[in-house]
Amino acid sequence: MSAEKDTLQRLNDLCKNTLAETLGMEITEVGADFLCGKMPVDHRTHQPFGILHGGASVALAETLGSIGASLQIDTQKQNCVGLDINANHIKAVRNGFVHGRATALHVGRKTQVWEIKINNDAGDLVCISRLTVAVLDRAKQA
Repeated sequence: MSAEKDTLQRLNDLCKNTLAETLGMEITEVGADFLCGKMPVDHRTHQPFGILHGGASVALAETLGSIGASLQIDTQKQNCVGLDINANHIKAVRNGFVHGRATALHVGRKTQVWEIKINNDAGDLVCISRLTVAVLDRAKQA
């Protein structure tokens, strides 16, 4: 198995028994400063009027950004936790998949900032989000 496929499998295994698995998210690509994934737009991710729920978009954004952030640290010594997330919902989606790409804007010793763009199957921008995470030493966590 190639290193990238091994990494993708490991990251997708981390999502088992989590909200990411419940919503059908899948990590599809990983790079030095980015992470990509997809999520179905179906009964699990719809709001009552049959379109993608904004909260589902934010869940995808935070999942991708948080996993991307954790790839920048030694997870035996540190952990990343969300400080702030915002999202602008641009376009409605009724079915298919949405595809997210999280890109590191700032990777510091104590904080990271990630931009997450979510597009529909046609490549149209659906949501843009920014996630700020704190990098905490494990020994200091309660």
